Amino acid sequence: MTTALTRRQLLAATLATGAAVPFAGTGRGWAAPAGATPGQPRLTLPRPTGPHAVGTVALHLVDRSRPDPVAGPRRHRELMAGVWYPATGDARRHPLAQWLPDAPTRALLVSSDFDADVAAAPLTVGHEGAPALRAPGRLPVVVFSHGNNGHRSETTIVVQELASHGYAVVTVDHTYDSYGEFPDGRLTVPDNDMSFTPWDSAHDVRFVIDRIEDLAAGRNPDAECRPLPAGLGAALDLRRIGMFGWSKGATATALVMNADQRVRAGLSLDGPMESAPPVTDLDRPFMLMTADFSRATEPSVEEFWSHLRGWRLNVHAEGAAHGSYCDHQWLIPQLATIIGMSEERLRGWIGTLDPTRAVRIQQAYPLAFFDLHLRRRRQRLLANPDPAFPEVRFIA
Repeated sequence: MTTALTRRQLLAATLATGAAVPFAGTGRGWAAPAGATPGQPRLTLPRPTGPHAVGTVALHLVDRSRPDPVAGPRRHRELMAGVWYPATGDARRHPLAQWLPDAPTRALLVSSDFDADVAAAPLTVGHEGAPALRAPGRLPVVVFSHGNNGHRSETTIVVQELASHGYAVVTVDHTYDSYGEFPDGRLTVPDNDMSFTPWDSAHDVRFVIDRIEDLAAGRNPDAECRPLPAGLGAALDLRRIGMFGWSKGATATALVMNADQRVRAGLSLDGPMESAPPVTDLDRPFMLMTADFSRATEPSVEEFWSHLRGWRLNVHAEGAAHGSYCDHQWLIPQLATIIGMSEERLRGWIGTLDPTRAVRIQQAYPLAFFDLHLRRRRQRLLANPDPAFPEVRFIA
């Protein structure tokens, strides 16, 4: 995305302001967040629409087949992952997880020259360690890969929506390309001196899927063997795995599907779809949600489209910008309200798509895609353009 600030600076600025929060259905009206500490307001996120409470657990994973590229051959690659899932009705007894832990939030702020203590990250609806819901049948699994210099929380709106509708969602921090924190307090931030490609992200994801298989088989993949939520492993259906990614993570999604038949359906949230070596033909379902990286403007996306041999769909939201399919579209307008940003400049950040409409698109279309291809439920939303979403066009 070409703007006056980088993605990282923009997100940091949003967090730094402790901005007020837009509520769905209110257009550009804003309301003050509840529960803010004096002098350090807390941001919030929109609630998911599904019927289930949401649980979450963090996993510390060590890939002993891969040396750490920074720490040296005696150290192995370490990753943090999160699992989000429908939880039992007593989930409220468990604390809510933060959107991003304190230490990486502070690092994100400091890296963009903001006071590290000026604001608190949002709370999610995910209850840490809550027991998994025992529903009829097991849960389809969806894996998420983040964008360049991002983190596993950047599409929490989509993740919470899927979990609230009965999916287990696994999110991955790609160490040295992300903001994160290990259980012993070690902070990980993007290393701009390192080349980290979509193939590197794809290797991480395939390793994480292996560890989720361990979890489903009753083993604890966490490096410290920390307690797991009751019933989580038994709830997972590894015969129904999907994947999605935002930006670079979308390219990683296609690369994983090239190499791993376990992933049955893939979703790109405005990915550039560039890699070396490139993606080859895919015969499984794939959907593009495009904005800045459209087939009309990016030859790499059009080339990728030509390699899709199975079910495929390209939806495009008019007025959307690159961040319109992740949490940025909800956070950036909060900054605009606090600093009095002009409408013209705001359009430069988020396009002309209203944030509340962007949230509805984020909630509806990924859910419909995975419901169709992992649950075999017919989806009118994906059959034809829907009058309820006038912004969304189908690109033939």
